[in-house]
Amino acid sequence: MNPLKRFQKLYNSTSSIPFTNFSVLSLPNSNFNFDVNADSTHVSNLQYLLQLCAKTNSSMAGRTCHAQIIRVGFQTDILTSNMLINMYSKCSLVNDARKVFDEMPLKSVVSWNTMIGALTKISEEQEALMLFIQMLREGTLFNEFTISSVLCECAFKCAILECMQLHAFSIKVSVDSNCFVGTALLHVYAKCCLIKDASRMFKSMPETNAVTWSSMLAGYVQNGLHEEALLLFRDYQLMGFEQDVFMISSAVSACGGLANLIEGKQVHAVSCKSGFGSNVYVSSSFIDMYAKCGCIREAYFVFQGVEVRSVVLWNAMISGFARHACALEAMILFEKMQQSGFVPDDVTYVSVLNACSHMGLHEQGHKYFDLMVRQHNLQPSVLHYSCMVDILGRAGLVHKAYELIERMPFKATSSIWGSLLASCRNHGNIEFAEIAAKHLFEVEPDNAGNHILLANIYAANEKWEEVAKVRKLLRESELKKERGTSWIEIKNKIHSFTVGERNHPQIKEIYAKLDDLMEELEKLNYKVDTNNDLHDVEESKKQMLLRHHSEKLAITFGLMCLPSDIPIRIMKNLRICGDCHNFMKLASQFTSREIIVRDTNRFHHFKCGLCSCGDFW
Repeated sequence: MNPLKRFQKLYNSTSSIPFTNFSVLSLPNSNFNFDVNADSTHVSNLQYLLQLCAKTNSSMAGRTCHAQIIRVGFQTDILTSNMLINMYSKCSLVNDARKVFDEMPLKSVVSWNTMIGALTKISEEQEALMLFIQMLREGTLFNEFTISSVLCECAFKCAILECMQLHAFSIKVSVDSNCFVGTALLHVYAKCCLIKDASRMFKSMPETNAVTWSSMLAGYVQNGLHEEALLLFRDYQLMGFEQDVFMISSAVSACGGLANLIEGKQVHAVSCKSGFGSNVYVSSSFIDMYAKCGCIREAYFVFQGVEVRSVVLWNAMISGFARHACALEAMILFEKMQQSGFVPDDVTYVSVLNACSHMGLHEQGHKYFDLMVRQHNLQPSVLHYSCMVDILGRAGLVHKAYELIERMPFKATSSIWGSLLASCRNHGNIEFAEIAAKHLFEVEPDNAGNHILLANIYAANEKWEEVAKVRKLLRESELKKERGTSWIEIKNKIHSFTVGERNHPQIKEIYAKLDDLMEELEKLNYKVDTNNDLHDVEESKKQMLLRHHSEKLAITFGLMCLPSDIPIRIMKNLRICGDCHNFMKLASQFTSREIIVRDTNRFHHFKCGLCSCGDFW
């Protein structure tokens, strides 16, 4: 017999007040073995049922139980009222919970905590704060759970001022050293990009737990401090704490941010050993990590190995294909996702639009943009418009991209104007380049890259006077240009190179090997393309500058050190230039090696003299 049916029979047999209208209860079956002593009062039976309603989110049964409580005149009991507040909040009926709370003649700290927690659950942080203030004014004793609940909501809303006030209050009442309060505080600071304050809070805590470490690790990742995150993860392992899905996911994200493949594989092994390898969120993190490290095949193997999938998992794989310019694979997976019964969300469409962008598929891009609105009733965000501007611009439809910017229901972001400016560089459009640059100078006054890009567009069109003006303005503003850097991982060590590198311990051997490689490639008709150096200098000087670009030095070092049967993976902080792109294609043909280069926009897979981008990037 269903335990609730048994409960009804038992209740009616032991209580003078029958439990009427029990048929409206629609609680799901439960494996909970219910055994109530026949001497139990009807009130304790009702309290048990309230707990069961809260556990199973059964609002109709909870209301019926509430009616029975009123019938027996027990609604003023503090314990029972607290259970009612908890039941209504678990059933997402916060207004009903608040009504019960307001009608309580006497309240305990549990009453206040439960109500504050219910408000924070639905993101009513201002109401939760006001209730906390009311609690203090009425002189009710509070505990660490009260403060941590409000702090968690401050983190969600990035309400840093309120967080600092609560921090000061927690110090005043001597609960700042409490593990729950300290964890909530560092979480708020990390979420609000005050990572130094979060780290200071973490180091000052006398007691920590797994949640504390997980929050600090996630904070480092969210703020781009991936190396610090991995160091913290190692310390966490040395401390002997048990692994959990949150720690694993954050550590994997840090590996992806650093493109640290070896470390990522080690974390993958730890997760499988800990039994989290099949977790959908951990698997999504691994897909993203392998894709960011240039291992799109490994990412797909992880995807295929997950039996129970989610939208998050599909999105991670589609995004990975897009990052590697595998537009066809991304679009096929988009269709398979829907055939499997999953509905694409806004993240899915950002990924598939990015895939179209990397291959110049503007017609397919328009199709997906319209499909998002018409079939799935999703309102395009600024990210979707940014993708469309990029698609049109890369395809050479710069004027249409600008018209779309003019029609957008949002104010164009720096990313959108930057995309338009980059498209103008690719297609030599000075008119729209000047418009885009003007907006970028306003929204990003400290970004020297925008000035450099405009100067390069002028230089490509041999407008040297304009080039001089832009560079003079750049010098006067004292903005520093980001120097092109490439790095490669050899035997667990990262080796970085800049143009004309002189500091690497093996630089002489690298230059000698590069000279030999250049001679061999010239036999394959390679010639330094000086059109990719936009300085107004002599031809010989241009050739020397291009000859020693950072990615050429990195690939040469990889050929010297890595076995011939594994791909050479290079990461670069700027866009790869056309000359280096041609160099990589011929180098892959001459050496019979696969070369993978991740620049600021995408991955390039060079193999047998060809590139996966089809020379479109």
